Amino acid sequence: MTNLKLATRMSRLGTESAFVVLARAAELAQQGRDIINLGIGQPDFATPDHIVEAAVKALRDGAHGYTPANGLPALREAVAKDLYRRHHAEVDPDCVVVVPGGKPTMFFAISMFGEAGAEIIYPNPGFPIYESVIRYTGATPVPMTLREEDGFAFSAQEVLAQITPATRLIILNSPANPTGGVTPKAEIDALVAGLEAHPQVAILSDEIYSTMLYDGREHVSLLHYPQIRDRLIVLDGWSKRYAMTGWRLGYAVWPKDLVEHVTRLCVNDHSCVNAATQHAGIAALEGPQTAVEAMNAAFDERRQVIVEGLNALPGVRCADAAGAFYAFPNVAGTGLTAAQAQTLFLEEGGVATVAGTSFGASGEGFVRFSYANSTQNIREALSRIATLLEARI
Repeated sequence: MTNLKLATRMSRLGTESAFVVLARAAELAQQGRDIINLGIGQPDFATPDHIVEAAVKALRDGAHGYTPANGLPALREAVAKDLYRRHHAEVDPDCVVVVPGGKPTMFFAISMFGEAGAEIIYPNPGFPIYESVIRYTGATPVPMTLREEDGFAFSAQEVLAQITPATRLIILNSPANPTGGVTPKAEIDALVAGLEAHPQVAILSDEIYSTMLYDGREHVSLLHYPQIRDRLIVLDGWSKRYAMTGWRLGYAVWPKDLVEHVTRLCVNDHSCVNAATQHAGIAALEGPQTAVEAMNAAFDERRQVIVEGLNALPGVRCADAAGAFYAFPNVAGTGLTAAQAQTLFLEEGGVATVAGTSFGASGEGFVRFSYANSTQNIREALSRIATLLEARI
């Protein structure tokens, strides 16, 4: 035992259970088990070659030193041009801050507004780091409940009703992790209109899956709403879109008045993102997008297979996955809790998934399946789970 006394806030910091499941799946695989991983939110594709080559070239050309804390000017300009191409939104490159992945933006934004006495509204079920960091700062997490019957979209009326004088920040995520839900434009319009009565409330819009929508849906970026741009933080990056999870490269568009604050956080936290990765980021945005289109087409095919297959399982129903690469089936009809289903599927079936409760209390009765895996593996995983569930009938 140690006599070290940690700060109390350390006890409030949670984790991301997908990595716990990943570790257990790897342990079972080392024991010789055949494991199909539908747990981790990571594309199973390689980073496109031209992006890799850009990083190699940057290293050979001597890109070995520090860069500006907020990112290379050329990269920030490339981000602004990309956002205009995709969203027709004018973005000042000086308001773009490049960071190592998506989580630093979450941590920085929540830290800016979270403290004892403050309230922060966040999606539940939602990405677990939101609630974890809110609690870490000492703020009160206020869950924005996402319901299966609503396609896991938020209700603007309900969110607006949750705002109090203590509310500092609202976190939005569409397309969403873990549900695959996409919030309709009408609800976003209503929320933005209602926020005019609450000018003290900031918005963090996590749009990391903004290029992954299906059945003709189009992404509605919060950047389209000029009336909230002075308090809007939009998170995006390269990890999902370009299969660059291990490169650790993300960015956010910040209100002009907050750029100095977040840049200071970057200096204190990580100094800068490594230079070669930033050159790869430029190549990704400015180069051909054919690989992205091919990946999205594959995800769409897998989505249809997994949703149909999950709905065919005894005691399981699954809403259509509108975006991202996650299905979030309701398994309550099996008689299993979310945690029990996760354990059964992995330990007995060799299929790694993540219990819905890993994403908040509202995830009870659900399990997240990532379809960032091959169609063949998805079909095999569904077959194994069917065998397990049929044996319980």
